[in-house]
Amino acid sequence: MIKKPVTLQSDLDMESRPIAHLVQEASQYDSTVYIEMDNMKINAKSIMGMMALQSHQPGKGTNLTLIAEGDDEEQAVSGVESFLLAQ
Repeated sequence: MIKKPVTLQSDLDMESRPIAHLVQEASQYDSTVYIEMDNMKINAKSIMGMMALQSHQPGKGTNLTLIAEGDDEEQAVSGVESFLLAQ
């Protein structure tokens, strides 16, 4: 299992298209992938779970923790982190 803290460098636009792209990014890995924020642990492969993140409107300076567990956990964390920081 890998846990990696990430601080967002810009506001994360959490409209439906970026959420869907984030879910697609997480879903390409075999590992389970979660995002922790404000005592919430959200399955990054779940569109409904990720939409719950919308109500918290993560923005610049928000601290998240990426968690992945599985055969490709390092690639999963790296890929999701790159997606989040590119937004």
